[in-house]
Amino acid sequence: MNRKLPIHVFLVLGAFWMLLPFFWMVTTSLKTQMDALRFPPSIFPHALMFVNYLEAFKQVDFSRYFLNTIIMTLGTTVLVFITSALAAYAFARLRFWGRDLLFTLFLAMMMVPIPVYLAPSYVILSRLGWIDTFLALIIPWSVNVFSIFLLRQHFKTLPQELFDAARIDGLNHLQILTRIVVPLSKAVLVTIGIFQIVSNWNAFLWPLIVTHSDAMRTIQTGLAYFTQAESTNYPLLCAAATFTTAPLIILYFFVQRQIMESYARTGIKE
Repeated sequence: MNRKLPIHVFLVLGAFWMLLPFFWMVTTSLKTQMDALRFPPSIFPHALMFVNYLEAFKQVDFSRYFLNTIIMTLGTTVLVFITSALAAYAFARLRFWGRDLLFTLFLAMMMVPIPVYLAPSYVILSRLGWIDTFLALIIPWSVNVFSIFLLRQHFKTLPQELFDAARIDGLNHLQILTRIVVPLSKAVLVTIGIFQIVSNWNAFLWPLIVTHSDAMRTIQTGLAYFTQAESTNYPLLCAAATFTTAPLIILYFFVQRQIMESYARTGIKE
């Protein structure tokens, strides 16, 4: 018997168990209210009610929520790319006093839970007058320690000969970063981008705290308000949850190869 057969069976069962909630959500979104409340429950809908998606989209201003989330996600991701690349290059290739200590302190910040600095962050943003604006949604998350760590580990694996040749050609550090290092780090940058997109798309607590008006709500806070309004209409709730989750799933299918390539190259080690 194939020795890998038990492993494959275990992985298939695990995948089925993880996909089951999503499958149930999609099938429920296509049911009528009577089908959703039927007992014993039916696996497949008796009639495909695609109209549930249109009705759910019209209940609240989901188009505005999508737009706000896209603006927040793109703004944060671009800033994280810039700050992470600059900081990672400094920690990986520049020599200055206290570099390793400073990097250790950066890593230690990853252990601080988010609720600890929610209150002081809100006070700072309130005094700056940024509450209920895109600045509050984007600027506080423009630096990501894990992204700096991931890029630093990758930059340290690049051959020193590349940097020596660039210095001989008269390139400064910024030119080396933009012309040599970044083009060789596309897979890692794609992975960082995916992490940022997923994190911002699913962000709930921070947008809930720093936004007050309906015009500034993101997709997750809007979905929470929609859930309160339609708490018993399960097909509409599942329809709304499906079309807010679908963009991330579609995006993953396009970039899964780059993510695997990034993990294979980086190695997460010195």
